[in-house]
Amino acid sequence: MAGPSTAFLEHAASGLTNFSRCWAIRRADGVEYGFTDHDLPLSFEGLTFKAETGLTAAALTQSTGLSVDNSEALGALSDAAITEADIEAGRFDGAEVRAWMVNWADVSVRWLQFRGTIGEMRRAGGAFHAELRGLTEALNRPLGRIYQKSCTAVFGDKGCRFDTKTAGFFSELAAERVADRRILRWAGFADFDVQWFQRGRLDILSGDGAGLWGTIKDDRFIGKDRVVELWEPMRGILEAGTVVRLTAGCDKRFETCSAKFSNIVNYQGFPDLPGEDWMVRYPKRADANTGGAEDDFT
Repeated sequence: MAGPSTAFLEHAASGLTNFSRCWAIRRADGVEYGFTDHDLPLSFEGLTFKAETGLTAAALTQSTGLSVDNSEALGALSDAAITEADIEAGRFDGAEVRAWMVNWADVSVRWLQFRGTIGEMRRAGGAFHAELRGLTEALNRPLGRIYQKSCTAVFGDKGCRFDTKTAGFFSELAAERVADRRILRWAGFADFDVQWFQRGRLDILSGDGAGLWGTIKDDRFIGKDRVVELWEPMRGILEAGTVVRLTAGCDKRFETCSAKFSNIVNYQGFPDLPGEDWMVRYPKRADANTGGAEDDFT
Protein backbone atom coordinates (compact mmCIF):
# COMPACT_ATOMS: atom_id res chain seq x y z
CA MET A 1 0.00 0.00 0.00
CA ALA A 2 1.21 3.51 -0.83
CA GLY A 3 1.94 6.00 1.91
CA PRO A 4 -0.17 9.09 2.61
CA SER A 5 -0.35 11.71 -0.15
CA THR A 6 1.11 15.20 0.10
CA ALA A 7 -2.41 16.66 0.53
CA PHE A 8 -3.09 14.23 3.39
CA LEU A 9 0.18 15.12 5.15
CA GLU A 10 -0.46 18.84 4.73
CA HIS A 11 -3.93 18.50 6.24
CA ALA A 12 -2.53 16.42 9.12
CA ALA A 13 0.13 19.09 9.76
CA SER A 14 -2.40 21.93 9.74
CA GLY A 15 -3.26 21.37 13.40
CA LEU A 16 -7.03 21.37 12.74
CA THR A 17 -8.06 18.11 11.10
CA ASN A 18 -11.32 16.60 9.86
CA PHE A 19 -10.30 12.94 9.95
CA SER A 20 -12.67 10.00 10.24
CA ARG A 21 -12.28 6.29 9.54
CA CYS A 22 -13.99 4.37 6.75
CA TRP A 23 -14.16 0.62 6.17
CA ALA A 24 -15.22 -1.35 3.09
CA ILE A 25 -16.09 -5.04 3.41
CA ARG A 26 -16.43 -7.18 0.29
CA ARG A 27 -17.75 -10.71 0.76
CA ALA A 28 -16.73 -13.66 -1.40
CA ASP A 29 -20.12 -13.53 -3.15
CA GLY A 30 -19.47 -9.92 -4.26
CA VAL A 31 -21.79 -8.15 -1.79
CA GLU A 32 -20.06 -4.99 -0.50
CA TYR A 33 -20.65 -2.85 2.59
CA GLY A 34 -19.29 0.54 3.61
CA PHE A 35 -19.09 1.93 7.16
CA THR A 36 -17.73 5.09 8.76
CA ASP A 37 -17.40 6.46 12.28
CA HIS A 38 -18.30 9.93 11.00
CA ASP A 39 -21.77 11.27 11.90
CA LEU A 40 -22.85 11.54 8.22
CA PRO A 41 -22.51 9.12 5.27
CA LEU A 42 -19.45 9.52 3.04
CA SER A 43 -19.06 8.40 -0.58
CA PHE A 44 -15.99 7.56 -2.67
CA GLU A 45 -14.73 4.76 -4.91
CA GLY A 46 -18.32 4.02 -5.95
CA LEU A 47 -19.40 3.07 -2.43
CA THR A 48 -21.43 4.86 0.25
CA PHE A 49 -20.05 4.49 3.77
CA LYS A 50 -22.94 4.46 6.22
CA ALA A 51 -22.70 6.40 9.47
CA GLU A 52 -25.55 4.89 11.48
CA THR A 53 -24.10 1.38 11.80
CA GLY A 54 -22.11 2.02 14.97
CA LEU A 55 -18.98 0.37 13.58
CA THR A 56 -15.74 1.19 15.37
CA ALA A 57 -12.25 -0.23 15.11
CA ALA A 58 -9.25 -0.55 17.37
CA ALA A 59 -5.95 1.02 16.38
CA LEU A 60 -4.12 -0.75 13.59
CA THR A 61 -0.96 -2.60 14.52
CA GLN A 62 1.42 -2.30 11.58
CA SER A 63 5.11 -2.89 11.19
CA THR A 64 7.85 -3.18 8.61
CA GLY A 65 9.15 -6.53 7.42
CA LEU A 66 7.02 -9.66 7.30
CA SER A 67 5.22 -9.32 10.63
CA VAL A 68 1.47 -9.85 10.45
CA ASP A 69 -0.57 -6.63 10.64
CA ASN A 70 -3.80 -6.92 12.59
CA SER A 71 -6.69 -5.03 14.10
CA GLU A 72 -10.25 -5.67 15.17
CA ALA A 73 -13.62 -4.10 14.49
CA LEU A 74 -16.77 -3.85 16.57
CA GLY A 75 -20.23 -3.07 15.27
CA ALA A 76 -23.95 -3.42 15.80
CA LEU A 77 -25.96 -6.21 14.20
CA SER A 78 -28.87 -4.89 12.14
CA ASP A 79 -31.00 -5.90 9.20
CA ALA A 80 -29.69 -2.86 7.30
CA ALA A 81 -26.05 -3.89 7.61
CA ILE A 82 -24.42 -7.01 9.05
CA THR A 83 -26.96 -9.55 10.30
CA GLU A 84 -26.49 -12.39 12.74
CA ALA A 85 -27.91 -14.83 10.16
CA ASP A 86 -25.21 -13.88 7.62
CA ILE A 87 -22.46 -14.31 10.20
CA GLU A 88 -23.89 -17.68 11.27
CA ALA A 89 -24.04 -18.75 7.60
CA GLY A 90 -20.35 -17.90 7.15
CA ARG A 91 -20.94 -15.27 4.48
CA PHE A 92 -18.30 -12.97 6.00
CA ASP A 93 -15.64 -15.65 6.38
CA GLY A 94 -12.49 -14.45 4.62
CA ALA A 95 -14.18 -11.27 3.36
CA GLU A 96 -11.85 -8.55 2.03
CA VAL A 97 -11.47 -5.48 4.24
CA ARG A 98 -10.08 -2.03 3.39
CA ALA A 99 -9.71 0.79 5.92
CA TRP A 100 -9.06 4.47 5.20
CA MET A 101 -8.32 7.59 7.18
CA VAL A 102 -10.46 10.22 5.40
CA ASN A 103 -10.85 13.99 5.50
CA TRP A 104 -14.65 14.09 5.73
CA ALA A 105 -14.73 17.66 4.36
CA ASP A 106 -12.86 16.54 1.22
CA VAL A 107 -12.96 12.74 0.74
CA SER A 108 -10.36 12.95 -2.05
CA VAL A 109 -7.86 13.54 0.76
CA ARG A 110 -7.61 10.05 2.21
CA TRP A 111 -5.09 7.35 3.06
CA LEU A 112 -5.63 3.61 2.65
CA GLN A 113 -4.17 2.39 5.96
CA PHE A 114 -5.13 -1.26 5.96
CA ARG A 115 -6.02 -4.01 3.55
CA GLY A 116 -6.66 -7.59 4.55
CA THR A 117 -9.38 -10.09 5.41
CA ILE A 118 -11.79 -10.95 8.19
CA GLY A 119 -10.56 -13.73 10.44
CA GLU A 120 -12.50 -14.93 13.47
CA MET A 121 -15.92 -13.33 13.86
CA ARG A 122 -18.05 -13.49 17.02
CA ARG A 123 -21.41 -12.03 17.97
CA ALA A 124 -23.15 -11.46 21.28
CA GLY A 125 -25.59 -8.99 22.81
CA GLY A 126 -26.69 -7.56 19.45
CA ALA A 127 -23.14 -6.76 18.35
CA PHE A 128 -20.34 -8.44 16.43
CA HIS A 129 -16.58 -8.58 16.97
CA ALA A 130 -14.41 -9.19 13.89
CA GLU A 131 -10.69 -9.92 13.80
CA LEU A 132 -8.96 -8.17 10.89
CA ARG A 133 -5.92 -9.89 9.37
CA GLY A 134 -3.40 -8.07 7.18
CA LEU A 135 -2.11 -9.18 3.78
CA THR A 136 1.00 -10.72 5.35
CA GLU A 137 -1.25 -13.29 7.06
CA ALA A 138 -1.02 -15.30 3.82
CA LEU A 139 2.68 -15.86 4.51
CA ASN A 140 1.72 -18.12 7.44
CA ARG A 141 0.31 -20.73 5.05
CA PRO A 142 2.53 -23.71 4.16
CA LEU A 143 3.60 -23.75 0.51
CA GLY A 144 5.14 -26.34 -1.79
CA ARG A 145 4.37 -29.93 -2.77
CA ILE A 146 3.57 -32.64 -0.25
CA TYR A 147 4.99 -36.05 -1.14
CA GLN A 148 2.34 -38.66 -0.33
CA LYS A 149 0.55 -41.51 -2.06
CA SER A 150 -2.86 -39.84 -2.21
CA CYS A 151 -3.63 -36.87 -4.44
CA THR A 152 -3.05 -33.43 -2.91
CA ALA A 153 -5.29 -31.53 -5.34
CA VAL A 154 -8.78 -30.34 -4.50
CA PHE A 155 -11.28 -31.92 -6.89
CA GLY A 156 -11.83 -29.51 -9.77
CA ASP A 157 -9.06 -27.02 -8.87
CA LYS A 158 -6.22 -25.86 -11.15
CA GLY A 159 -4.11 -28.86 -10.12
CA CYS A 160 -6.85 -31.42 -10.74
CA ARG A 161 -8.16 -29.68 -13.89
CA PHE A 162 -11.28 -31.85 -14.01
CA ASP A 163 -14.41 -29.95 -15.07
CA THR A 164 -16.91 -30.57 -12.27
CA LYS A 165 -19.73 -29.52 -14.62
CA THR A 166 -19.07 -32.52 -16.88
CA ALA A 167 -22.30 -34.42 -17.59
CA GLY A 168 -22.68 -37.41 -15.30
CA PHE A 169 -20.65 -35.90 -12.46
CA PHE A 170 -23.20 -33.52 -10.98
CA SER A 171 -26.94 -33.22 -10.49
CA GLU A 172 -29.15 -30.20 -9.77
CA LEU A 173 -32.47 -30.96 -8.11
CA ALA A 174 -34.84 -29.82 -5.38
CA ALA A 175 -34.50 -31.41 -1.95
CA GLU A 176 -37.49 -33.61 -1.12
CA ARG A 177 -36.96 -34.19 2.61
CA VAL A 178 -34.39 -32.55 4.87
CA ALA A 179 -33.52 -33.33 8.50
CA ASP A 180 -31.36 -31.15 10.75
CA ARG A 181 -30.08 -29.18 7.70
CA ARG A 182 -27.71 -32.11 7.21
CA ILE A 183 -29.53 -35.19 5.88
CA LEU A 184 -31.36 -35.10 2.54
CA ARG A 185 -33.57 -37.86 1.13
CA TRP A 186 -35.00 -38.49 -2.33
CA ALA A 187 -37.38 -41.23 -3.43
CA GLY A 188 -36.32 -42.98 -6.62
CA PHE A 189 -33.20 -40.88 -7.25
CA ALA A 190 -31.10 -43.74 -8.65
CA ASP A 191 -29.43 -42.06 -11.62
CA PHE A 192 -25.99 -42.47 -10.02
CA ASP A 193 -24.19 -45.37 -8.35
CA VAL A 194 -24.24 -45.67 -4.58
CA GLN A 195 -21.57 -43.49 -2.91
CA TRP A 196 -21.10 -41.57 -6.17
CA PHE A 197 -21.35 -38.27 -4.27
CA GLN A 198 -19.50 -39.40 -1.11
CA ARG A 199 -16.68 -36.93 -0.31
CA GLY A 200 -18.26 -34.60 -2.84
CA ARG A 201 -19.88 -31.22 -2.44
CA LEU A 202 -23.42 -29.90 -1.98
CA ASP A 203 -24.13 -26.32 -3.12
CA ILE A 204 -27.34 -24.46 -2.30
CA LEU A 205 -28.69 -22.77 -5.43
CA SER A 206 -31.96 -21.19 -4.24
CA GLY A 207 -33.50 -19.49 -1.23
CA ASP A 208 -31.84 -17.51 1.54
CA GLY A 209 -28.98 -20.02 1.74
CA ALA A 210 -27.96 -19.63 -1.93
CA GLY A 211 -24.19 -19.56 -2.31
CA LEU A 212 -23.45 -21.74 0.71
CA TRP A 213 -21.99 -25.22 0.40
CA GLY A 214 -21.05 -28.25 2.46
CA THR A 215 -19.01 -31.45 2.17
CA ILE A 216 -20.84 -34.75 1.70
CA LYS A 217 -20.02 -37.40 4.31
CA ASP A 218 -22.09 -40.29 2.94
CA ASP A 219 -24.22 -41.20 -0.06
CA ARG A 220 -26.25 -44.37 0.37
CA PHE A 221 -29.59 -46.05 -0.26
CA ILE A 222 -32.07 -46.90 2.48
CA GLY A 223 -34.67 -49.00 0.78
CA LYS A 224 -35.57 -47.08 -2.37
CA ASP A 225 -34.59 -43.72 -0.88
CA ARG A 226 -31.28 -42.07 -1.69
CA VAL A 227 -29.80 -40.47 1.44
CA VAL A 228 -27.08 -37.82 1.24
CA GLU A 229 -25.54 -36.84 4.57
CA LEU A 230 -23.29 -33.84 5.20
CA TRP A 231 -20.44 -33.75 7.69
CA GLU A 232 -22.08 -30.89 9.58
CA PRO A 233 -25.36 -28.97 9.33
CA MET A 234 -25.52 -26.19 6.77
CA ARG A 235 -25.16 -22.81 8.44
CA GLY A 236 -27.84 -21.33 6.20
CA ILE A 237 -31.41 -22.36 5.44
CA LEU A 238 -31.72 -25.80 3.86
CA GLU A 239 -35.25 -27.19 3.69
CA ALA A 240 -37.55 -29.18 1.45
CA GLY A 241 -37.89 -27.50 -1.94
CA THR A 242 -34.43 -25.91 -1.84
CA VAL A 243 -32.60 -26.46 -5.13
CA VAL A 244 -29.14 -27.96 -4.59
CA ARG A 245 -26.26 -29.15 -6.74
CA LEU A 246 -24.60 -32.47 -5.88
CA THR A 247 -21.05 -32.86 -7.21
CA ALA A 248 -19.31 -36.23 -7.43
CA GLY A 249 -16.75 -37.03 -4.75
CA CYS A 250 -13.13 -38.12 -5.02
CA ASP A 251 -11.29 -40.19 -2.41
CA LYS A 252 -7.85 -39.05 -3.72
CA ARG A 253 -6.75 -42.58 -4.71
CA PHE A 254 -4.86 -43.34 -7.93
CA GLU A 255 -7.36 -46.05 -8.86
CA THR A 256 -10.33 -43.69 -8.44
CA CYS A 257 -8.71 -40.97 -10.52
CA SER A 258 -8.23 -43.46 -13.34
CA ALA A 259 -11.44 -45.50 -13.21
CA LYS A 260 -13.99 -42.86 -12.16
CA PHE A 261 -12.66 -39.67 -13.74
CA SER A 262 -10.14 -40.81 -16.42
CA ASN A 263 -7.96 -37.97 -15.19
CA ILE A 264 -4.76 -39.83 -14.34
CA VAL A 265 -2.61 -37.38 -16.30
CA ASN A 266 -3.40 -34.74 -13.65
CA TYR A 267 -3.02 -36.97 -10.58
CA GLN A 268 -1.15 -34.95 -7.94
CA GLY A 269 -0.02 -37.82 -5.68
CA PHE A 270 2.83 -40.33 -5.73
CA PRO A 271 1.22 -43.81 -5.76
CA ASP A 272 4.57 -45.64 -5.96
CA LEU A 273 6.11 -43.84 -3.00
CA PRO A 274 7.59 -46.49 -0.64
CA GLY A 275 5.87 -46.76 2.72
CA GLU A 276 7.20 -47.53 6.19
CA ASP A 277 7.13 -51.29 5.57
CA TRP A 278 9.61 -50.89 2.74
CA MET A 279 11.99 -48.96 4.98
CA VAL A 280 12.28 -51.78 7.56
CA ARG A 281 13.07 -54.63 5.15
CA TYR A 282 16.25 -56.64 5.65
CA PRO A 283 18.14 -59.20 3.49
CA LYS A 284 16.66 -62.70 3.39
CA ARG A 285 17.73 -65.83 1.46
CA ALA A 286 14.34 -67.48 0.94
CA ASP A 287 10.97 -66.06 -0.13
CA ALA A 288 10.12 -62.47 -0.86
CA ASN A 289 10.76 -60.00 1.95
CA THR A 290 8.42 -57.04 1.52
CA GLY A 291 8.63 -55.74 5.07
CA GLY A 292 4.91 -56.39 5.51
CA ALA A 293 3.14 -57.99 8.44
CA GLU A 294 3.43 -61.43 6.82
CA ASP A 295 7.24 -61.42 7.28
CA ASP A 296 8.73 -63.05 10.37
CA PHE A 297 10.97 -60.55 12.19
CA THR A 298 11.65 -62.82 15.18
